[in-house]
Amino acid sequence: MQRYVDQEIIPGASWVVLRGREVVDQQCVGFADREANTTLRPDHIFRAFSNTKIFVTCAIMLLVEEGRIGLDDAIEKFLPQLGSRKVLKQGAASLSDAEPARSPITIRQLLTHTSGLSYGIFDPGTVLFKGYNEARVLNPLTPLADMVDRLADLPLSYHPGTAWEYSVATDVLGRVVEVVSGQALDVFLKLRIFDPLGMTDTGFHVPEAQQGRLVALYNGADVLDPMKPGLTRADHLPYPQAYRRQLPRLSGGGGLVSTLPDMLALVRALLPGSDTLLKPDTLRQMMTNQLPGGQTIRFANLGPIPGKGFGLGGAVTFAPTPFDPPNSIGEFQWGGLAGTHWWICPEGNTAGVLMAQRYMGFWNPFFFEFKRLAYQAVGAG
Repeated sequence: MQRYVDQEIIPGASWVVLRGREVVDQQCVGFADREANTTLRPDHIFRAFSNTKIFVTCAIMLLVEEGRIGLDDAIEKFLPQLGSRKVLKQGAASLSDAEPARSPITIRQLLTHTSGLSYGIFDPGTVLFKGYNEARVLNPLTPLADMVDRLADLPLSYHPGTAWEYSVATDVLGRVVEVVSGQALDVFLKLRIFDPLGMTDTGFHVPEAQQGRLVALYNGADVLDPMKPGLTRADHLPYPQAYRRQLPRLSGGGGLVSTLPDMLALVRALLPGSDTLLKPDTLRQMMTNQLPGGQTIRFANLGPIPGKGFGLGGAVTFAPTPFDPPNSIGEFQWGGLAGTHWWICPEGNTAGVLMAQRYMGFWNPFFFEFKRLAYQAVGAG
């Protein structure tokens, strides 16, 4: 990791590796702020981006355990405006070129990104891309309740349950948490997850008094060549003042900030056999691939990801590729757009968190190498 810092591929990296429940390695290399020459420390605060999704998944599963939500409940039970869906026809030229959905969206499909919703950013130039942008679905000034209302007027990308597409589903689930609990998403997460696990630095923005601990964000030199040296300061991404002030959108899909110790607390709570946060049976269900036999996750710009299914809130490895540690079958993991990543592998008896702040750093080569080396170091691969 120090070599990648020296080559200006990442500004810095902070990590923790576990064997079972025991921390066997915890280090920081590089900088929290390259321009200010600030050395990265364990207490620095990172933009979690899509690592936010595992928190909202846990919130939903807490409500499932309490019997207040069923995994196969139709979404209109909680958000009536998302009932009676339309689906874009193949080759549609406009948003109106749609047909009735064959079935309703379920909570399970939202958790597994098989609901038919989209992100509207991975397929530029398409009808749905234009529709999501014009409706300001991803706009941080659009509150969760308004976002759901805007989604109600947009067709689905495909019939629920028939494909996998990364989407705003977890933001929708954040709104489900609010409706079912009667609490704002940030309040529920704090009361039911952050406080019980001692996560003191995780939230939807960094308080002004702590903003000196927020690491700088950087762009790589070439989005198509992630190993090309060169970093450019990009604190304005994904929008000005992001994570520095409270915005109307409490994004369950990507709105949190967190630290290495806080992420470690969550991962430990999700380790097999733990009942700190959720029941062991719930954890097993979350880490079980929910996609039909042979189906893999796929990103519009990357295509299918071989050997990767999806559980409830994270990817599940069912067939390791040459990029993966050989003993990573059953690994449950996900990451964020700036390079933060967590994993839990019951079969390999290992887990870990790697945090970096390079935009478009999701599943980049430096992470694959880190994880292969980490597995080898703990004797897991």
